[in-house]
Amino acid sequence: MNNRIIYPIVLFAFFMCVACEEVVEKKNSKEIKHGSTVVLTQNQNLNISFLLDLSDRINPEKYPNPTMQYYERDVAYIQSVSEAFVTHLKNKKKHRINDRIQLYFDPPPRNQNINKLSKSLRFEVDRKNASEDLLEVIQHSYKTKPKEIYELAINDNAYVGSNMWRFFKNKIQDFCILKEHRNILIILTDGYIYHKDTKIEEGNQTTYLTAQFIRNHKLNTKNWKQDIVDKNFGFIPAAKNLENLEILVLGINPDKKNPYEEDVIEEYWKDWLHDMKVGRYEIKTAILPSNMDKIIKDFILN
Repeated sequence: MNNRIIYPIVLFAFFMCVACEEVVEKKNSKEIKHGSTVVLTQNQNLNISFLLDLSDRINPEKYPNPTMQYYERDVAYIQSVSEAFVTHLKNKKKHRINDRIQLYFDPPPRNQNINKLSKSLRFEVDRKNASEDLLEVIQHSYKTKPKEIYELAINDNAYVGSNMWRFFKNKIQDFCILKEHRNILIILTDGYIYHKDTKIEEGNQTTYLTAQFIRNHKLNTKNWKQDIVDKNFGFIPAAKNLENLEILVLGINPDKKNPYEEDVIEEYWKDWLHDMKVGRYEIKTAILPSNMDKIIKDFILN
């Protein structure tokens, strides 16, 4: 057969194969809306960050829970996230892998062992180092080391508060957002924010929220929502244009004395994340890990 005839046929067949492969990949990858862009949840690059609140909320003596201590719930939530991360990598073609997972605090604990453990939980996985052995290391590390972190913090008994507002203001862009990645921040907190070095007030908007603040401003009545709107209560926005970030807030644990406390905390967080234009967010109370596992994995993998 004449080469002038064969060449176009071969070229056509090649492009058809490429097109078919792309169709198969798209069928195997679920689409989600991320800002104004549609992204593929299987082939995309994940950049997952944890932000831990190591304030006295994790103290089992001050805030005991006979069913399951709150720090143990945190540890289990972290493991569920890491399992979703590994599942994502296993379902991804090796040449497409370029994914990260890491863990942060603000402020950093004084205990250097805690900081060393957090550094050992930073993994960058790409096509050069991706392997079954590395995935096993990630799973084992996230199964064991977060518990060590919490136990060290509890044993130190030197709770320095939660400076999440300052983390959003100064660090979130550099630490948690990468180009060409699906950026997910997992925040483990009871919902209250307070640090002695970051106490700013602008009218009724603040950089902190405590149970005492809610009581003092009478946000513990059935009119709490109208009061928030009329008096402009809320967090001061700490960042802007966070469209390329998804946030999952886990562990909200309101003061049980106020039946409206949980609603107030969630309203504060929703308004804050909305004002900072966070691309997608969900806020969940501190439920048992067996019930939270599906919520976490659906958020990351679906």
